[in-house]
Amino acid sequence: MYASIAIEGGIGAGKTTFTTWLAKDLGAELMLERFEENPFLEKFYENPEAHAFSVELSFLADRYKQMQGAIKSRNLFKQRLVADYSFAKSLIFAKVNLPKDEFKLFNTMFQMMADQLPQPEVVAILDPGRARQEAQIVKRGRDYEQNLPEGYLDRVAKGYAAHYKHHRGSRVLWVDTSALDFVARAEQLTVLRDAILTPRKPGVHRIEVRP
Repeated sequence: MYASIAIEGGIGAGKTTFTTWLAKDLGAELMLERFEENPFLEKFYENPEAHAFSVELSFLADRYKQMQGAIKSRNLFKQRLVADYSFAKSLIFAKVNLPKDEFKLFNTMFQMMADQLPQPEVVAILDPGRARQEAQIVKRGRDYEQNLPEGYLDRVAKGYAAHYKHHRGSRVLWVDTSALDFVARAEQLTVLRDAILTPRKPGVHRIEVRP
């Protein structure tokens, strides 16, 4: 059984729903991204150019602090950790949102922090398809997400594809979940769980999950 699992994917992919259920199902420690605590997030969506560096730096610092805390608090009763993000998310979004000169500085800080954190054994990137993502964004109703810039979801998707194209060390799973609706149909959660937990060698894997 894998000790550390990161559930990844674009905005509205169902990461938090699945991660919360999976941690409970496995009796694992749950780590959810604290996006609501980022004081620059809504400002970023209102004016991306003015607040991109601030929002990304705030996320970077909080994710690092949260992961360091999770590592130190691991105990005999909860040896597994399930998170709804990987630390690499900071780098992926920063590359999408920042101009080259700011990204260069950000990348330097990111690498210094990343070197002090273990990689998850599994990174499962959920891909429900663009239509499902957009529907989920509308359904959950976060005001600042309702008017994403045109093409933004596609740029984020390309960022994930570029970062994990030749990834080594972890088991990177590109998971096609377009045939599932586990948010509405809870019985499909176990199907997705079994697909992700199937033993695999480190490297990049593409899987399609069906009910």
